[in-house]
Amino acid sequence: MTLDLSGRGAIVAGTRRVGATVVERLATEGVRVAVLYRSSRDEAERQAKAAGGIAIHVDLTDEASVQRAVSDARRQLGDLSFCVNLASDYPRTPFSKLDAAAWDRGVAGAKGTFLLALHAARVMFDNPGPTRGHLVFFGDWAAEETPYLDYLPYLTGKAAVHFLARGFALELASHGILVNGILPGPTERPAGLSQAGWDKAVAQTPLHRESSEADIAEIVVTLLKLETITGENIRIDSGRHLAGTAERPSPGRAERPSPGRAERPSPGRAERPSPGRTG
Repeated sequence: MTLDLSGRGAIVAGTRRVGATVVERLATEGVRVAVLYRSSRDEAERQAKAAGGIAIHVDLTDEASVQRAVSDARRQLGDLSFCVNLASDYPRTPFSKLDAAAWDRGVAGAKGTFLLALHAARVMFDNPGPTRGHLVFFGDWAAEETPYLDYLPYLTGKAAVHFLARGFALELASHGILVNGILPGPTERPAGLSQAGWDKAVAQTPLHRESSEADIAEIVVTLLKLETITGENIRIDSGRHLAGTAERPSPGRAERPSPGRAERPSPGRAERPSPGRTG
């Protein structure tokens, strides 16, 4: 038996891209949505209105702002059972440019994930059980064993988000709150990446297609309906993690094979260079 989502309240942070599809899908289930936004007020208000929800400004790196947003969402929605956090920047920083500021930018998303989960969960403690709420985090397919160049602080922050999903799941299990993570692959071309670069990234997925926004939204809804899945990080990446670590060169860096990898073709397959990738 699954949970009926209708009439329940949800916070959704980060709705400019995949998050917009998540908001729309939750609305079809009758979920009342609070769209959290940092700077895109008009877009957030438009999405909230279309979903029959509300829009609330928040700075996810500021604890007082997060507390206010969670409290406002609970008060205006009349319930807070779900919190889905997709908010994330995608800062590219070549190794030669790394410094403390780059680190702070890269891991800011992990701090925001921690703060929003913490204060949303504390509100959910008051919900009736046995399942009092669900938290859904968003990581990155590459932040496990397959990092790629020029995104060291960002991927470190996403790896922290993956651990937070497991850690929060354990901390909150006795309170009846479930926590899971979703790890998308190439889903929508980031600003600043050429179409050619994007096509190259998508071509390196075994399925040769973008990760489906609809599939991601469907997994979110499915997780919110279930009551015995917690502590999981679920890849939705068209199999991209199966293709291995990036081997594209940074600007000014000669391309070379990965250390320890033999330069010979598979049996029956003509030898060819490994494809480059942009992440």
